[in-house]
Amino acid sequence: MPAAAPGRVNWSWLRVTGSVGPLGIATAVLWLSIIVLLPLAALTVTSFDNGWSGFWDAVTAPAALDSLRITILVSVVVAVINVVMGTLIAWVLVRDEFPGKGVVNALIDLPFALPTIVASIVLLSLYGPQSPIDIHLNATQPGLIVALAFVTLPFVVRSVQPVLIEADREVEQAALSLGADNWTTFRRIVLPTLAPAVISGGGLAFARAIGEYGSVVLIGGAIPRKTEMASQYIQKQIEIDRPVNAAAVSVTLLAISFVALFVLRLLAERSARKEQAAR
Repeated sequence: MPAAAPGRVNWSWLRVTGSVGPLGIATAVLWLSIIVLLPLAALTVTSFDNGWSGFWDAVTAPAALDSLRITILVSVVVAVINVVMGTLIAWVLVRDEFPGKGVVNALIDLPFALPTIVASIVLLSLYGPQSPIDIHLNATQPGLIVALAFVTLPFVVRSVQPVLIEADREVEQAALSLGADNWTTFRRIVLPTLAPAVISGGGLAFARAIGEYGSVVLIGGAIPRKTEMASQYIQKQIEIDRPVNAAAVSVTLLAISFVALFVLRLLAERSARKEQAAR
């Protein structure tokens, strides 16, 4: 890029390229601001109504810390479960043929369409005090895990499926023909290819679980310091007229989710650069 003439400001970084032009970009930025940026800014401002000390006191209150600890712990466990089971389900849907495969494939997206409160009602009926199968998970952390695993299942499956479909199976067959067993072939050839998609899906599942409310509101029981998720703690603070405390914990959840998504973005860009370099 040629250097700017002395005494002149280089405005080249403002040059707009692409097919939509300045009007399209301005419309997208305006819509993003109205839907996302302005509400988040208002939430952040509200969380600091009592100053930094008030924000810190709200976030570090024992009940708030316990709800955040439970939320993060359960979300990590759910993400790990989804990484394993979601990858397995994607593998079966791509590599195997069986009766009803289309139905199973359609059911994967059901948690996206189903109101999460309905999932909580169903899980309470199945695993609550009147469980027809005599499994009682109501007001327990395993109950939270089951509920969150249900609503976050599609993330890993739908992230891994396209990669498996596009994967070069000839490399796997060559490895098997050279004497590698199935596990070695999967670990050395398939898994490195799937890793970016698996990590991305697991991170999205974690970010979704962090802020989930509807699916845990009934099955979780919201027992303080035992099964109370951060989203339920926020609702309680609003009900007792402590909106600043609720906003402070909400901003904390927002920060955790943002960091998780930002790390995923960095990993995706790093993987893309490696793939481009390999070509």
